[in-house]
Amino acid sequence: MRIVICGAGIVGSAIATHLAAEQNDVTVIDHDVEKVQRIAEHADLSAIVGLASHPDVLERAGLEQAELIIAVTESDEVNMVACQMAHSLFKTPTKIARIRSNAYLRTDLQSKVFSTENMPIDFIISPEQEVASAVSRQLRLPGAFDVKELGGGKLQLVGVLCDSNCPIIDTPLRHLTDLFPDLSITIVAILRENLVTISRDGTDELKTGDRVYFVCDTDHLERAMAAFGHHEHRTSSVVIAGGGNIGQLLAQEIESGYSEIKSKIIEVNKDQARTIAAKLSNTSVICGDVLDADILKEASVGSSETFVAVSNDDEVNILSALLAKRIGAKYAVVLVNMQGFLPLMSTLGVDVVINPPQITVSSVLEHIRRGRIIDVHSIVEGLGEVLEAEALSGSNLVGQPLRKSRIPKGVTVGAVLRGELVIPARGDTIIEAGDHVILFAKQGKSRQAENILSAR
Repeated sequence: MRIVICGAGIVGSAIATHLAAEQNDVTVIDHDVEKVQRIAEHADLSAIVGLASHPDVLERAGLEQAELIIAVTESDEVNMVACQMAHSLFKTPTKIARIRSNAYLRTDLQSKVFSTENMPIDFIISPEQEVASAVSRQLRLPGAFDVKELGGGKLQLVGVLCDSNCPIIDTPLRHLTDLFPDLSITIVAILRENLVTISRDGTDELKTGDRVYFVCDTDHLERAMAAFGHHEHRTSSVVIAGGGNIGQLLAQEIESGYSEIKSKIIEVNKDQARTIAAKLSNTSVICGDVLDADILKEASVGSSETFVAVSNDDEVNILSALLAKRIGAKYAVVLVNMQGFLPLMSTLGVDVVINPPQITVSSVLEHIRRGRIIDVHSIVEGLGEVLEAEALSGSNLVGQPLRKSRIPKGVTVGAVLRGELVIPARGDTIIEAGDHVILFAKQGKSRQAENILSAR
């Protein structure tokens, strides 16, 4: 696929690198010469200098032959104009734009403005909203480092850490069905020292320190967590460090959907703190520096269950989270943009890492995957993807037991959703046309996963 990406910032670079690694023909546009040079040196793609909304720059990028434009510059207006140019001048089939300002994201505006007749954008992605939703999911399940709802809420993808209290350490995975015969759960991946293991024959055993991804029936979630030694209760108190767009969106989600949670925001800018306080009705706002231990104590961080650091500065987020943990916060959720920081987080004692570029890549992939792909979720550090897809009648997966299906190495089936029925993936499971199938694919194996789901 030929793709033009407008913007070579953190988000644009992450998307471009991911898509280029999948053998797509990618061209990146940015007005910053250093960013263009950097992305051209680190990924197998083309990169040009210029303003992404200018027709001559889009023409130089080869947009006339492209199937897709992804506009993720820092400017909402440039992103919108780039999509307009792509539609009006180059007839680009699919147009995706990042929109950050809440002024443009009002529901009543989107239906009127973003349409073929007006502003022709096919899909809008909002990293801030996606990140706020990701943090919100963590509040429901504090014992997990990653949570994703699938199958319209019928299934859960969960990432958990196996600590010394995990009761199934050193147990071959094939014995889990015997230990928990009526538990709808399938382990799809084991992460150990940044290597991903998919257990084919069930002989693999879990070890202390492993990070495990499993898929389970939502109704079985509490028991599934207990099987891994996690009995944490839902969060009842949250301190949010950073009152920017993400902090505000998160506080609004808590106020609207979590009446049992008491929340506070710490914001260093006085004017911004006043603005936030005027917008929120049930959230306390404290003006101060999150790296000041006295401010954290004033916010009662020591007695709070969850500390969420979502400022615009990775270093501030990491350091404030470590300080909060030292003061007494039970869990620390940290927003980190820089990929180089991600492998360090677990060793520092951070419980959950939220990576906006990874979340945005998942949002983009959801719209460009082939076949009947319904949802895409990139796991930690981009080591793999979880796909939810509809099985087509001509697929190699349909009509025979999974043990006889030619599933490529690096790909595994986690669960099947047939109407309202959740079916855990076992060797004798038979997939029918129209089923929603949850698959895990290692990094670089997503195409193979797509192929086995598509018609022959």
